[in-house]
Amino acid sequence: MLDDAQSTARGKTRLEVDVLVAGGGPCGLMLANELGPRGVSCLVVDSKPGTAFNPQANATQARTMEHFRRLGFAHEIRALGLPADHPTDIAYFTRYTGHELARIQLPTAAEATVRIKTMTGSWSAAELPHRVSQKFVEATLRRHAQAWPTNDVRYGWSLRSLRDEGDFVSATIQPAAGGEEVEVRAKFLVGADGARSFVRTALGIEWGGVTGIQREFMGGKMFAIYLRSPAFLPALPHPKAWMYVAVNHQRRAFMASVDGQAEYAFHAAVHPGEDADNWTEEDARRVFAEAVGAQVPMEILSMGTWLAGHALVARQFQRGRVFIAGDAAHLFTPTGGLGYNTAVEDAVNLAWKLASVVKGQAPLSLLDSYEAERRPLAERNTGFARRFADSVGLFRARPELEEDSPTGEAERQVAIQHLNDHARLEFNIPGVTFGGRYDGSPIIAGDGTPPPPDEPNQYIHTASPGGRPPHAWLEDGRSLFDLFHREWTLLVLGEQETPHDAFLAAARRRGIDLQAVRLAAPAVRELYEAPLVLIRPDQIVAWRGANAGEADAILARVTGQQA
Repeated sequence: MLDDAQSTARGKTRLEVDVLVAGGGPCGLMLANELGPRGVSCLVVDSKPGTAFNPQANATQARTMEHFRRLGFAHEIRALGLPADHPTDIAYFTRYTGHELARIQLPTAAEATVRIKTMTGSWSAAELPHRVSQKFVEATLRRHAQAWPTNDVRYGWSLRSLRDEGDFVSATIQPAAGGEEVEVRAKFLVGADGARSFVRTALGIEWGGVTGIQREFMGGKMFAIYLRSPAFLPALPHPKAWMYVAVNHQRRAFMASVDGQAEYAFHAAVHPGEDADNWTEEDARRVFAEAVGAQVPMEILSMGTWLAGHALVARQFQRGRVFIAGDAAHLFTPTGGLGYNTAVEDAVNLAWKLASVVKGQAPLSLLDSYEAERRPLAERNTGFARRFADSVGLFRARPELEEDSPTGEAERQVAIQHLNDHARLEFNIPGVTFGGRYDGSPIIAGDGTPPPPDEPNQYIHTASPGGRPPHAWLEDGRSLFDLFHREWTLLVLGEQETPHDAFLAAARRRGIDLQAVRLAAPAVRELYEAPLVLIRPDQIVAWRGANAGEADAILARVTGQQA
């Protein structure tokens, strides 16, 4: 439990907490939502007055939705953002009122909950992706995080200092508007405090990777407008979409619908020599009109600049009792929508390990597996995002593309082919979404089976230890994932029940919360290719095998109790 404020000898207020989290974005809030149900006290501080006002990230991938489902609020997230019947297509145009060049059609929120029950192959999953602005997701995550009595979520508070004392972390926090500093004694500290992370800087951790990648689009400075324009849809001569991409020689841009009615997140490429940092609202309207191809009235809710062209991963994710996660640990160009989703999985991976150590169920060394598992995934995902950005950003839009002439038609045919191929490369990515693996992790008991190819547009289901468990819909209509225990699950599969009591006994001795789930269905047994399968709290296959003969050693390995 979070201890009440106490007075120290120096007269300052002090708090004691299990985990101090700097940053109240999706990563920090997800940590609180994972730690709260486990009874681990968590203090989240963020200097902003509240959750995000600007839309920021706009796509929640299917794996993230499966984690929200595990926590019990995926249905709430899917009800946010666009109306249930609004298309989630991604469409490409010369200008929004000009020629349509390409479109990938994707299910509406209402269709997603129905279609997922019959989808097979790469998209066999408990959830489909959802197109929703981060501002709505953060508000929901905050509400659920604050519902746990062991959580203390403080917006308008800044982390001012930190020091790893060996057995604990000492830190000071202070209201962002000024006021008395509060001393915090935490068992662990997590910096989920964004690209300019105070925590990463304090630890002296440098970036690795590349930045400053220049492209005609999605490389270099971008100009963002959060706008309201009820006149946009009536002016659009094409079927409405979720994301609108403008491809022309004058101004490349993309625009995501925020509410499906009048609010949009608009982002335009800034050309060399343009001083977008000092652009006025008149400039913003000009740039918007260049992408639309017409003067459409709009209200500016906010505007500013940001940099695309990052593919950066911190060289370390941990120093002692201090960790970094989310944008503090990796920076993406936002193609594929991978930054926010990778941040959520950082939190999912780290939280159960922190809880296990705090509760005395695992040694401190278990936490070394966080960097061992998540840093390679960050490098993988930033690599995919860079590939997607190259695909769209290096495509040259020539002036002839908009001509009403045979030359113009020929240019458009080239663009149509390239952009249709690109749309499927970037937005139909079950391989990226589900295919991340922790092969080589010290807490994965591998069985020697080779992993499938890691391709963005294809996912091959495998129960090979180190990856996401294969999904199946059961005969009674339930998702297999809904049967998994909140902590450790032992799947006992097949018509003949394989003896497994040794796992349950070993778990009791080691203080591990393990439940067995018995499923006789031959199809599930065939899917997992083993009668016994151990599933981690973050829904990763830790081990599979034919018998329970090495149960104690296996549990010791996968919980970090034995190297």
